[in-house]
Amino acid sequence: MGCRVRAGFPSPADDHLEAEIDLHAHVVKRPAATYFVRAEGDSMVGDGIHHGDLLVVDRSLEPLPGRVVIVALEGEPTVKRLAHREGGVYLVASNPRFAPIPLAGRECEVWGVVTHVVHALGGAAQ
Repeated sequence: MGCRVRAGFPSPADDHLEAEIDLHAHVVKRPAATYFVRAEGDSMVGDGIHHGDLLVVDRSLEPLPGRVVIVALEGEPTVKRLAHREGGVYLVASNPRFAPIPLAGRECEVWGVVTHVVHALGGAAQ
């Protein structure tokens, strides 16, 4: 007998297997403009960004209102959603415990737009 047999039940997922997936190729569209950074804190949990998550950031994208951005605010990097509101431009957390941060009169430099978030699901091996 020149065949192999499974020692368990066949998986229905076997019918949907793709070739090997390169995560880097999937999340990095512009390698020269992309970097990775770890999130700290819980100000962006409403956007699915948790403490310790890996953020994929693209420096070549325009920081438009509504996008999640990495900003150096008075020299300290932070991740927030960019918003235009009455009275100016703000950085807005997605956790209601944090107040919007007005940018008027503050030293601010955009470091890029967050394009993807990578995090482990609860209970997964880390």
